[in-house]
Amino acid sequence: MIYLDNAATSFPKPAECLQRALDRYLQIGASPGRGGYDRAVEAESTVSAVRKKLCRFFGADEAHRVCFTYNATDALNLLIQGLVQPGDHVVSSRLEHNSVLRPLHHLQKQGRISFDLVPFDSDGFIDPAQVGAAIKPTTRLVVLTHASNVLGTVQPVQEIAAVCRARGVPLVLDASQSAGVVPIRVNEWGVQGLVFTGHKSLLGPTGIGGLVLAPELDPEPSRFGGTGVDSRSPYHTMEYPYRLEAGTINLLGILGLEASLDYVDQSYAASYAREMSLLRKLRDGLGALPRLRLYCVNLLDHHLPVLTCTVEHHTSEDVGAILDGDFGIAVRAGLHCAPLVHQDLGTLENGAVRFSLGPFTTEAEIDAAVNAMAAIAG
Repeated sequence: MIYLDNAATSFPKPAECLQRALDRYLQIGASPGRGGYDRAVEAESTVSAVRKKLCRFFGADEAHRVCFTYNATDALNLLIQGLVQPGDHVVSSRLEHNSVLRPLHHLQKQGRISFDLVPFDSDGFIDPAQVGAAIKPTTRLVVLTHASNVLGTVQPVQEIAAVCRARGVPLVLDASQSAGVVPIRVNEWGVQGLVFTGHKSLLGPTGIGGLVLAPELDPEPSRFGGTGVDSRSPYHTMEYPYRLEAGTINLLGILGLEASLDYVDQSYAASYAREMSLLRKLRDGLGALPRLRLYCVNLLDHHLPVLTCTVEHHTSEDVGAILDGDFGIAVRAGLHCAPLVHQDLGTLENGAVRFSLGPFTTEAEIDAAVNAMAAIAG
């Protein structure tokens, strides 16, 4: 199989990282923070060390404000629902994944909040001035994707953060696609909340993600239970990181994330340059084909190695099925859980085909993809 669906989940995973995590898990085996014996203490110390690594990786300060979740969707739900109050207003964008859009729509349906979505331009970017124009006196939160999972465009976060800061509104960044691909500097950019997932470009296992919080952001917990601290109280602790971590955390997933983070941290700058070189080759090859349309890849500055296209007279599902069945190429076809992007592109009815490259993509695989699409589009 030629795997070109890394924006959904990276594959293959570095086998040595998974083995290292499993070996460590079999050594420790105890529940972090749930006992005073040596192995439980060691497990808690190990988890704390991973929080510190993530803090450094994302350019943040306070490791105890790194909270683990199941994935980015889980983290976004915790943040959005934990920050807004009845009558609040939220600003987001039409680039968003359903992990942002659906919580906002459900909260609006319940009569708790209102929200506005800023558009993106013909190149796939959000204008910071439009974010500022959407902010109201009742705006409690701005939540935006760092990089579009459909278009691959990396948004001007520093400029948007400056606008939010001037208006006194916190900015939460969904880094599901960008974490592990491009550098992220939470403090330097002035971002108050960062959401990440482990299974995409951080090359970790599924089922582990998290959030990084600035000191001024204090979401209320929306899940309650055991934390291993303050057990006499009938109420969930407000102490970080346990404030947003109810129940036993995913130790194996955290160990897998630690191993993959070490792997990525050593090579992601060079890997990004190579992946973008391959993306240019893919863009140029597909762009020369008849009856094939590319979206938002004229400019590849501030871009991830993601390319979305359509083929005239073909649905995206048909193209994806042919690539898989006839050529052994795995891509993502459809709406990519981001329906408003497709509505604005005009691809809502038939969807689009997304190619997303990863650190193990080869030049020969790009050649094979171009040849396969030539056979389909020709």
